[in-house]
Amino acid sequence: MGLVSLLRKKVKTALFTTPSHSKHFFIYHKLRNLYKVDISETDAYNPQEALSLAEKEAVKIYGTKSTKFLLNGSTSGIIGAVLACVQKGEHVLVWDKAHPCHLNAIKLAGAEPVYYEPEFDNNWGVYTKTNPETIKNKLKSNKIKAVIVTSPTYEGFVSDIKAIKNICEEYGVYLIVDEAHGALYPFSDKLPQSAVNIADFTVQSLHKTAGGLNPTALLHNNTTLSSEKALSLFMTTSPSYPLLASIEANIKFLNSNRGKKVIEKLILNIEELKNYCKNCEFGGDDITKILVKHNRFSGTELSEYLYNKYNLEDEKTNKISTMFLCGVGTTEAKLQRLKKALISLH
Repeated sequence: MGLVSLLRKKVKTALFTTPSHSKHFFIYHKLRNLYKVDISETDAYNPQEALSLAEKEAVKIYGTKSTKFLLNGSTSGIIGAVLACVQKGEHVLVWDKAHPCHLNAIKLAGAEPVYYEPEFDNNWGVYTKTNPETIKNKLKSNKIKAVIVTSPTYEGFVSDIKAIKNICEEYGVYLIVDEAHGALYPFSDKLPQSAVNIADFTVQSLHKTAGGLNPTALLHNNTTLSSEKALSLFMTTSPSYPLLASIEANIKFLNSNRGKKVIEKLILNIEELKNYCKNCEFGGDDITKILVKHNRFSGTELSEYLYNKYNLEDEKTNKISTMFLCGVGTTEAKLQRLKKALISLH
């Protein structure tokens, strides 16, 4: 029995356990249906076993050695991965401008950072790919235990993870990939290749592009190391089983014919937008990140103009370009609004 099936069951037992709302005391009434299925690890139907079964099913879908469900975003996955493969005093190769959790994970492990820098594209005002040669040169001159690479970047630039992994294997180094923004990659050939079956550890955020609830995420492990043991050092012993069930349902949706059709439709809609908006320039490797610039606007000006005139809010902007994040919940109607606004630019 998986988590979704478990939460559908009617419990007749009077539970004198946590959570103390007892599934009928709705302090925040808008979430009353959530209260009704909010069980604890003491529930009579053994939710830990259901969670284990759900994670085993995820392993089959992704083809990993283990896949753990996360309730504290990709942050917890990065920390878990670093704690799993790095000991106190060892060195981790990391980009110092990456997500703060990368450096925080190194600090928590008692390890030491060694810094590298990805390529920077002045035409777009963003960092792009991590050059494999950059990694190789650092590994040649430093004793490194693990490398953390962000791919895709926030703006949708994807590194050659296979090449980087080959280099890491040559030097006996673990590769951790922050693929937080690439949770759709395993489910479409029209998207960049996922690191899930390449890197030692890959972290994905379901809530960024894959339709998940904040802050659901996944930690994929292809090593013999125990990510579960590492996660147990800091993760709660009282997880939200409704959120865990949403992860199970999320993965099944992405892997279903319906889910793949939704992704396919999203890609087609964005391709249509780009084909129509000839007055704009688009960048990046991941089509679900609409990175755009216009020769009459700075990135900041474009962001402000589209927000003030068309009520369109972007995900991230810089002095040159602006990025609109799309996912499975991005409707054709919403993209039509963006297309109309971009076409209007002169």
